Formats: sequence, C-alpha cells, structure tokens
Amino acid sequence: MVAELTAPRTFCLREQQIDDPGPGEIQVRVHSVGICGSDLHSYGEGAVGDTPCFYPMVLGHEPAGTVVKTGPGVTGWAPGDHAALEPAIYCYHCEFCRSGRYNICSNIRFLSQPNIPGFFRGLVNLPQENLFAVPKNVSLDVATLVEPLAVTLHSMKFAAIQPGDSAVVFGGGAIGLLTIACLKLVGTRRIWAVEPVAHRRDLARHMGAHAVIDPAQVDAAAEITSETAGRGADCVIDCAAKEGTTNQAIRAARNGGRLLLTGIHSDSFVPFEVSPMRRKELIVYNVRRSNDESPVARDLVVEHESWFAPLVTHTRPLAAIAEAFAIADSYSDGVGRMIVRPA
Repeated sequence: MVAELTAPRTFCLREQQIDDPGPGEIQVRVHSVGICGSDLHSYGEGAVGDTPCFYPMVLGHEPAGTVVKTGPGVTGWAPGDHAALEPAIYCYHCEFCRSGRYNICSNIRFLSQPNIPGFFRGLVNLPQENLFAVPKNVSLDVATLVEPLAVTLHSMKFAAIQPGDSAVVFGGGAIGLLTIACLKLVGTRRIWAVEPVAHRRDLARHMGAHAVIDPAQVDAAAEITSETAGRGADCVIDCAAKEGTTNQAIRAARNGGRLLLTGIHSDSFVPFEVSPMRRKELIVYNVRRSNDESPVARDLVVEHESWFAPLVTHTRPLAAIAEAFAIADSYSDGVGRMIVRPA
C-alpha cells in the first residue's frame, strides 16, 4: 500500500507494485516512518520553502524497516534484518561528492520530493549503502530517529561547542529536541529551549535543557540576555523557522557568536534584522540535512534507546495517515513524534 498526497491536506491510498531489487539493491518492508516538519510544510502549505509540491507525491523520509530480499551482488544482509534507512541517494562523482560534501551533491535524489517517492509505502528498493543495521531488540519506531539525529549531528560541526559554552535552541520538534540531546552530549554548559507548546517544553527538559522558555509569555531573547548579564549565548540554533524565531535568535546571540539555521522557513524570503547581526559580527551557518553522520546517529540511538524513546509518543497505521498528519500539524493530543506504520 502507498499513501499519496494528492492535494494539500489530502491523502489517497492505493495498491503498490514494486520490481525485484536490482544489482546492489535491497528490498525493505517499511515498518515505521516519522513525520518531519518538512512533511508538514508539504502537507499544509503545498511547498517546502521555494520547492512546490507536484501531485500526487509520496512523503516520508525518516524510515526504518526490515529486509525482504537482496539483489545481485549484495552481501552482509539477509531477510529479516532490521535497518534504519537513509533517504538521500548521491551521485558520488560531482565536485561536491568528490570533496566529501555529499549533502550538497549536484545530482542528489532525496526520497520524498516531487517525482521521487518517499517512504509512506509498504516496500522500497534502496542501494545497500542506504541501510544501517539496527539490532532486533531496538524498536524500529525509535530507529526512525536516526535520520533526524544525523541532521543534528551535522549541525554540531558548525556549533563548534567549546568548554564553558552556552547554547539556545528555538523549537521543540524532533530536530530541536535532538539538537538539545547533541548539545548535552558534547558538554554544553547551559542549554535554553524556547518552545511555546507545554508538552514539548517537558520533552526539552528530558533531553537535557537546563532552562525552558515559553515565548508566548516572555521575550526569549531579552530573557537570555538578562540571564547572561547582557552578553548573550555563544551558539543559537533556530530549529523552528517560524515567524520571528530567526530574529529572536540573532538578538539572543553574543557578540561574535554562532547562529545556525536548521529549520526550514515556509517563505522563500525572510526579513533578517541585519543591524544587530552586523554589529555582533555573527557567524551564520545554514544546515542542509546530514553528511555521513548516519552511522554515528545509529550507534547513539542503539546505545541510548531509553533516552530517545520518550520522544515517540504516537503511532498510526498507514490507513490512518490523514489522522496522523492532522494531529502532528496541530500539536494536539500531547504529540511529540508521530510515527506512521506502513507495514
């Protein structure tokens, strides 16, 4: 079965047909797929930034599943093996791949974009290098965190946290919560989480935030500036990309600080408060997906499953994907991470 987005907020289920895996490919039964913020952009807005949707399309790019069969030339995999799945397929021969920057590959194929079906479907054939083995005692629902955790690990290269550094994370979705986890792992001295939804603030505390701020109640940047005696935070990461969050992040950063833009804005053009950004001489980084961090992300999920598991709060079968998206889109029912199960 395949769930196709046929118009904004409209899904249609259809039967799936799939060929046998080709040379170097593995056929996987997709067990679990997390709903990502970019999926919600496609669902509710008909675009992700400046990339419009073309219908019908199959979303979903945070998957885990079970090996069904292997194609010619594949070794080390057998039916029944569990795996986290990488949604990006690189060309490996463009100038960016050759320099090791696969995430900005000129010919990247990212499953869940228009004309490149994602993982809200029962079966998929993938290159064997897109599978990362997961022990069978680890929940496949939790294994869906490997893909977004790889993104946050990639962002840590830019965060460049040093002993004694402080950090702020705007947004308590999966990426924001996993960013907090990564900041905790690298020893960040103090972590603030800025999130308007109460149950997400609770999850932020669980993942390691030392302080949480409800931006509906206080000016987050002013609060952080006050707590740091006017200095600001060393590193500020905007995982929300909502109206005003990037400018709040600019104001919350210290002089010479680092600003990371991990979230994806709905609009193609977003006004930045350039004067404080210039006066502070902020270093601004854009974060695009991940770049070979998936093996480390898999290892962290396996080693710390009990830490990450509370992020997964809801599951729905593929037949109820419309309900799953409606809940995730409205942040209702105490939802943290919503998992759709095609299998």
